[in-house]
Amino acid sequence: MSLLLSMVAGEPSGDLLASRIIQGLRSRDPQLRVSGIGGPEMQQQGMQLLYPMDDLSVFGYVDALKNLPRLIQTHLRFRASVLKLRPNVFVGVDAPDFNLRLEQHLRKRGIPTVHFVGPSIWAWRYERIHKIRAAVSHMLVLFPFEEDIYRKEGVPVTYVGHPLASQIPQSPDKRQARMRLGLDPDGRVLAILPGSRTSEIAQLAPRFLQAASLLQKEDPTLRFVVPLVNEARQAQFNAILASYPVDGLQCFIKRVSDQPIAWDIMEACDAALVASGTATLETALFQRPMVISYVLTPLMRRLMEWKAGQDGPSLPWVGLPNVLLREFAVPELLQEAATPANLAKACIRALTDTSYIEQTEAKFRQLHRELNRDTASLAAEAILATANA
Repeated sequence: MSLLLSMVAGEPSGDLLASRIIQGLRSRDPQLRVSGIGGPEMQQQGMQLLYPMDDLSVFGYVDALKNLPRLIQTHLRFRASVLKLRPNVFVGVDAPDFNLRLEQHLRKRGIPTVHFVGPSIWAWRYERIHKIRAAVSHMLVLFPFEEDIYRKEGVPVTYVGHPLASQIPQSPDKRQARMRLGLDPDGRVLAILPGSRTSEIAQLAPRFLQAASLLQKEDPTLRFVVPLVNEARQAQFNAILASYPVDGLQCFIKRVSDQPIAWDIMEACDAALVASGTATLETALFQRPMVISYVLTPLMRRLMEWKAGQDGPSLPWVGLPNVLLREFAVPELLQEAATPANLAKACIRALTDTSYIEQTEAKFRQLHRELNRDTASLAAEAILATANA
């Protein structure tokens, strides 16, 4: 009898992760039937799309509040369809606010649940563990230290590695990447990654561009490359660039290879100035020194403090590379500390301090090896075991 699976992924990164899981399951069960909420990557693996993941796409608490009626309606309708279908197992990929609530309801009604990508309880709102324990039959985590956390709290867990570690080459080729991008193979290049959300670019791009101007005064030959996720974000960035012009800066939006344009830029650069988020882990896997930065608006900061019940993360680190290495391997300049002068000073070290660069690259190579697991197979085995239990 073939496996009947229901899944939810709420954003592009989750769509990609979920598609890998479907691949791993289908290799064991060619008759696998899967339906749910997702995107093009999951559809390409044969998932029946009941709702597009755009229905769940919200950015921050303010956007979530605006779209709350639609989200509730989608939640209730989808929950009813899953209960009617009675799949062998439900798999929620990230999107914890939507998925954990759904998983708790389904599990109470006898449907096993697997959650892939553990919420960052190690940084914010540890009390969520009680909800996770009630909602999740089995947790799949991306990072090795998370296994101990969930096991200690009585939640069945499997460390499956991070799929990015198997997709990003362990020996990046800077010269080839520069050829693809049409960059000087021998010049010094700083990647600027101001984020993919409107709010991130609005807060970070002016600071990053002012820092670039200071760096260019130090080194007029320095070049800057900026990946942007779509034309709307490019238009937004260009409007800010008009107010803070920088010579030798080039924006990219279209792919030049079979990997995302941001990856080509990470591979091609000498160092990066990057918004905190998944891009910091990707940059680390490409073994490039970086400066991590992030700035929240006052309203967003108050909302996060209110919802979290704390005024800051419970760890001393924010950037994923530092969290994983348990040290400030690369600098983090957040909120008031994210001044153009501070950013420029940190970037100079990332570009010129040979000893620091070599040490950072060595740490990132080791991190790459630790995260490189057969994620699709490990996740598929855990899901099948949960379905059969």
